[in-house]
Amino acid sequence: MVNNSRADWFHLDVMDGVFVPNITFGFQIINVINQYAQKPLDVHLMIVQPERYLEQFKKAGADILSIHYEASTHLHRSIYAIKDLGMQAGVVLNPHTHVSVLEDIISDLDLVLLMSVNPGFGGQKFIDNTYHKITQLKELILRKNAHALIEIDGGVTLDNAPKLVNAGADVLVAGNTIFSSDDPVKTIELLKESSPLYSA
Repeated sequence: MVNNSRADWFHLDVMDGVFVPNITFGFQIINVINQYAQKPLDVHLMIVQPERYLEQFKKAGADILSIHYEASTHLHRSIYAIKDLGMQAGVVLNPHTHVSVLEDIISDLDLVLLMSVNPGFGGQKFIDNTYHKITQLKELILRKNAHALIEIDGGVTLDNAPKLVNAGADVLVAGNTIFSSDDPVKTIELLKESSPLYSA
């Protein structure tokens, strides 16, 4: 269904039960998804010490790999390790983390993922301050002449998608909205009409 829809990416959440209170899946599942997916795999690591596993996620099929600022002691090193492996590199910010922490690294990033819910569980209520963070992040990207895409993950719906795009979002992750729909393909179509560059 996703392969035949207008969705641009598969967004895969990897959770370790330590950085977040939930556990999802790892390399083997991603490898199997990669065998069937006809679109890039956008892998979001919600794990401690993500730098230990970068090469394994590349081998499993990740095209885009995003790591949390809050989980990365040596962020610059990890970002360039991701790039050196041939993947696009992203940084994820939790709702409480200010976008200013990216001041010195924004020009090195392909993507910034703003969590619009607290990470760990699907189906949570969207945090309204996200709109303000998108605006701040867009200003930082423009001021630094950077090219990072802005991705939003958590509580994305058909109702708030246009406002997110108008605020500056480029990528919308909408798992619960899509997979709880009676017609997922149509729901993806409606999200695409909000005009994001990418949907995942």
